[in-house]
Amino acid sequence: MPRILGGNSPSRRRQSSSPSQYTYLLQAFIVVISLYAVSIVLWQHSHLNAGVADVASIISSTKDAFITAGGGSSLSSKSVIDTSWIFSGGEGEDGETESGEGAIIPVDLTVNFLKLITKAPGAPAEPLMAPSASKARTSEDFLPVVVPSGITFRWAHRARVGSLSEDASAIKAYKIIVRKSEINGKGSVIWDSEKVAVVKEDGVPDSVDWGTSPEVGQILEWKVQVWDAKNKISSSAWAKFAVGPETEYDWKGKWIAHPSDMDTFDKTKSGGLDECGLWKKRRPLPLFRTQISSQELLSSSADDPITSALLVMTGLGSFRASFDGVPLSTSGPIDPPFTDYSKRVSYRGFDVTPFLLGDNGEMPESHVIGVTLGSGWWDHRPVSGMAKPKLLPRGPATVITQVMLTYASGKTRVVGRTGGTVGNKWQVSRGHIRESDLFTGEMVDLSVLGDMEGWDTSTGWSANSVRDTAGSDPYQEINKWIEPVAYHTEVTGEERVQTMALKAKAMEQSEKKSFPKRDTTAAPIGKLIPSEIPPVMSMEQIAADEIHDLGGGRWLLDYGKAFSGMLHFDEGVPTPIIPVDNQYPRGHGFKAATAQGDNFITVIYGESLEMTTGDINRVLTAGLGLHDGGPRHVSKKEGHTRGAYCFPDDHDDILSQKDVYVVPKASQSNGKALFSQARQSHFTTHSFRFAEVCCSAEPPRNAHALVYRTAVSEWGTFDSSNVNINGGYELVKNAMVSNLLSVQSDCPHREKLPYGGDLVADSPAAMHMFDMSAFYKKTVNDWLDAQWDNGAYTETSVWQDLNDYAGIGYGAGETVWATAPPVLTVRHMQHYGDIELLKHSLASHVKWIDFLDKYFEAGMLKKGYDKELNEYFGQKSGLGDWLAMRSRDTFLTHTAFYMAAGRCVAYIARKVGMKDVEEKGMAVAKKIQNRISDLYLKNGKDDFDFPKGGAVHTPGPEMSLFSRIVPGEKRCVILKNWFRRSGHTWPGDEENRFLDAISDEDATAMVKTGELTKRGTKYAMGWSQWQGMNEGIFGIRYALKTLSDMGFHNIALRKAAGFGFGTAEYMMRHNATTFWESWWRSEDLYSRNHPMLGAVAEWMPSSAAGVSHYPTTTGARKMLFWSRFPKSATTLEYASATQGTIKGEYSIAWRFEDLPMDESQYNSAIVKVRVRFVIPPGGEGVARPPIFTSSKTTATLREATIIPDLINAKASANEECESRRKARLGFPYSWEYDRVKKRWYKLMSSKSIGTPCESYLFSVMPLAAQWNSHADMTSGVLEGEDMILSAGFYDIIINNWPLEYEVEGTGRLGNIPEYFESNFDGGPYCKDSSAFEWHIDDATHII
Repeated sequence: MPRILGGNSPSRRRQSSSPSQYTYLLQAFIVVISLYAVSIVLWQHSHLNAGVADVASIISSTKDAFITAGGGSSLSSKSVIDTSWIFSGGEGEDGETESGEGAIIPVDLTVNFLKLITKAPGAPAEPLMAPSASKARTSEDFLPVVVPSGITFRWAHRARVGSLSEDASAIKAYKIIVRKSEINGKGSVIWDSEKVAVVKEDGVPDSVDWGTSPEVGQILEWKVQVWDAKNKISSSAWAKFAVGPETEYDWKGKWIAHPSDMDTFDKTKSGGLDECGLWKKRRPLPLFRTQISSQELLSSSADDPITSALLVMTGLGSFRASFDGVPLSTSGPIDPPFTDYSKRVSYRGFDVTPFLLGDNGEMPESHVIGVTLGSGWWDHRPVSGMAKPKLLPRGPATVITQVMLTYASGKTRVVGRTGGTVGNKWQVSRGHIRESDLFTGEMVDLSVLGDMEGWDTSTGWSANSVRDTAGSDPYQEINKWIEPVAYHTEVTGEERVQTMALKAKAMEQSEKKSFPKRDTTAAPIGKLIPSEIPPVMSMEQIAADEIHDLGGGRWLLDYGKAFSGMLHFDEGVPTPIIPVDNQYPRGHGFKAATAQGDNFITVIYGESLEMTTGDINRVLTAGLGLHDGGPRHVSKKEGHTRGAYCFPDDHDDILSQKDVYVVPKASQSNGKALFSQARQSHFTTHSFRFAEVCCSAEPPRNAHALVYRTAVSEWGTFDSSNVNINGGYELVKNAMVSNLLSVQSDCPHREKLPYGGDLVADSPAAMHMFDMSAFYKKTVNDWLDAQWDNGAYTETSVWQDLNDYAGIGYGAGETVWATAPPVLTVRHMQHYGDIELLKHSLASHVKWIDFLDKYFEAGMLKKGYDKELNEYFGQKSGLGDWLAMRSRDTFLTHTAFYMAAGRCVAYIARKVGMKDVEEKGMAVAKKIQNRISDLYLKNGKDDFDFPKGGAVHTPGPEMSLFSRIVPGEKRCVILKNWFRRSGHTWPGDEENRFLDAISDEDATAMVKTGELTKRGTKYAMGWSQWQGMNEGIFGIRYALKTLSDMGFHNIALRKAAGFGFGTAEYMMRHNATTFWESWWRSEDLYSRNHPMLGAVAEWMPSSAAGVSHYPTTTGARKMLFWSRFPKSATTLEYASATQGTIKGEYSIAWRFEDLPMDESQYNSAIVKVRVRFVIPPGGEGVARPPIFTSSKTTATLREATIIPDLINAKASANEECESRRKARLGFPYSWEYDRVKKRWYKLMSSKSIGTPCESYLFSVMPLAAQWNSHADMTSGVLEGEDMILSAGFYDIIINNWPLEYEVEGTGRLGNIPEYFESNFDGGPYCKDSSAFEWHIDDATHII
């Protein structure tokens, strides 16, 4: 049962809670002491030193007296500045120090958008290793690798604590230095860019290309130096990267495979088995290894030692590498990242130089490279459901490897390569992983794991065995090391593309080429490239909140929130017991093991509990959507999956997330020890909050959950005083974290696929939360690989034949989904400024609009859309504003994204200087925009609906207003008419069952709040237009942003903070920790971990807090600070956000001050508003104040003259927030189902989710002497002027701000007459209709 804790929001800043007279006295005392300190220094300079004192240096000498950190009226001990950090630079993230005295510090160095990762933040303890394993270790978890022809450096900046703000206001110059990485840290410099002056108007470039091509195989380090406004220099720490193979010539290694596995793709050797039978013949999975003698490492010249050793390798499906028995990285579940492996495959690089130095200076006679393989997306179990993995390229597990040695003389050598015949020492054996699958989990044979201990060390090395060519039983090949064979196939890349294109109808049969009959049918393997993104790694470890004894040896572990990953058994899995009569709980059985007398432990994962049984709800996380409906069999009939092809034997009709640890009967004398050595599965990920471990007498000890995702930096935050808004943000972030598994997936269990529509909808939220620069560049490249020759883009980045029916045909995905690549390219440019991606992708995007020009009109007619829409009544073929509660206007979304494709091409072409292509894109965009406008205004109702529409479809006015489709002169009347829309009751099955099972008292309470209204003779829940959400995945962003940007921010806030059905609050009351796929509750169909509806999480920082990318900026050079406040403080008292960028971190916070004690006056009091924001060096801010509603309101702006200690302030604020979260001061209750009484009841049980926390910007309380004078900005506000600001820390005070009552409208399901009645003028944003055209440089409103 959840713990029951009370909680309140942070204390309000009431008039009675202002700082006491003692605080002012204390502050005055500090000022006096500070002035005294200055006077002492002045006296010392004038009496003890020669020359004239430099006042700036004197102030710098006494800056500790001027910088204090702490919150409210208290002064914290953490306010003391660590002068070693200020002056010597402190530590960078890689543990090395930056240096210099300049006011601007270069940080966050990346090469090709990749950042060195020394250790994944959630990495588990080192696994158990053989005694013979090396004592050496790699110094990083992820080493960026680039190729010689394309090396691009980027970095961000932050201001040095205690420096003068004017010194940090401009960057005068920069310099890049690259040196060889050597163990002694004294590698020679191989490139010095020399000091490059920065042109003030241009700023620091978004990137700097290395103008030369370094040698392949080198391990290098680089740093950047910058000069501040006073020409003082600072240097970053060194950051390491490597230069990997680029061409086939560079690759000396070749792909190799287990000979028995390779035979299963040879029709002459497959023995007539079907695909499932052949797949089972490739289990257990193989291990590969090779031995490198110390003689092979010697240079041909004497006194020419090795200076670096770079191991480059990859494996399909997924791989984990070791060197001398030591794992080289904590990554592994999906490595290499998911791509179309027949087009391109990523490889990793590892610095193995430390291993070649030996332990304690003693050089070993030989070294061993080991490779463990899982199935990944390459050789998964051949089942199909909602996704069709069988359409992906498939082959046997295979690996390619080589070690590139560099000597002091500059000579290079390749050793340890796979493939070849002369002197090749590679071996392969089947190992301990009986099965691994991304959808069904992993099975580990602990006996084999123990027997093969040290297999990847020299001590465990053995000579080749003789292969049993009969090969009838793959289990007889365990621990038998034999020579691998070359991976080979007769299928060409062109042939595979043609096969897929014909299936997708992207090619006519008449265009088909003839290819010979093939005997070997493995998929071709694509081009090898360095990893484009960081690997999937453990980013967090979580201890179980609670452990429940379910009886019969089954234990339920609750980790408090949902995520992707697996359990890590710090002390091993418990010793198993056998249930009474061998009757295992459903899903936990293992028939074959039971029949043979083997012992085993099973782990089943899930995100929620089944309401009628209390077990894990396996249906909602069923892989590929393959299940029987669960115990209730509502969505599917019992036995629905029985007989499904290649369905696992022991999943009991539900394709479950399940790991199994087994010890065969023959090894049970040592069983307890073997189970105690088990730690985790490696080549699968599960989406879960709950885990069932079965069956054991005691629960597992210290079983932590590992949270796996692609290791991109998390750089965006949001907080506010409103629990519901905070909770919504947290739900989206948790769902996003769960779905970043080398692709941005829809859900982390059912399909795991990257859908274009989802990316269009919530990529702005993802780019707020994470540094997606490398990730989304890879995503665009994935779609470029998938594009058909006729120009059509697919719905998913690797074609899966999903929802193609909803597109216009000829291989195209649904138009919105298929337009993701150009839209994402434009957004990438706005956020990251990568001009090379624009150049690389433009031709493909042009092919897409050429395809649309050729096929769109005919395709739409074929789908039933007549040209003038005279026979169109909404929601025909197409997905549209998916999973909205309104009917969907699929014509509008199809057509608007055709327009968007033209806009994207025009935008990109303009940036790369291709005028003719720019004009072509604009002509397409304008043509389609005019067509939409003509059709949607011709009924004369000014509601922007199709001719026979009833102003009830989505996304009508909100999309057209946001995307500037509506003519300027019509925008305000359409905006006003939008407020005529109302909500409606909802006939959902689960909602009706819920209402049938609650008490009359609870029902009455819900009627009073407006949550229930009559639907016929019964009460029903309903969705609200203006007090909750009803929009689908695109309409959410359009609605909220349009409201906030056009003067109705109070309504946007009310929607986001709403309660009841169709809100984030509704999800949280049903114990959600991740955003759902639908606004309605589902127990057996829709995912509960799905960021598709997550666009709300981008609106929160950009509008509720007020920081976003300026619409026309590129590379985050210019950010918009636009704080908008609620009418009433009952909705929101404060909000804050940080926005990381490639330029540095921007932050904003606002709050109402001097709030009255009496909350009834929150609708009428006159208060002060304080806004603070930070602009990093090299960045620029545009401050846009809110519209004043009173002539008495004034505003002033001031800037800190000395950079305060924001680092300590942030750490202190985070510590305080974590303390509040542990106290569960967030969402206060949940609905629980009593399985005995079969009734729902309300449980007051506080949670951490949604906990309000204040910004660190208000933890910094500089003294008056640290600010410049107040500048009156009132007149500029009244004239609607934006203020352009350079780097610094700013404070805006708005006095005499009047709070007001919120408009009432006509109830929760009603509309808002106050805004559409004829006497309402539409507000200040309706004054200038000429400023409403979309501008070609505007990336924000492109669609």
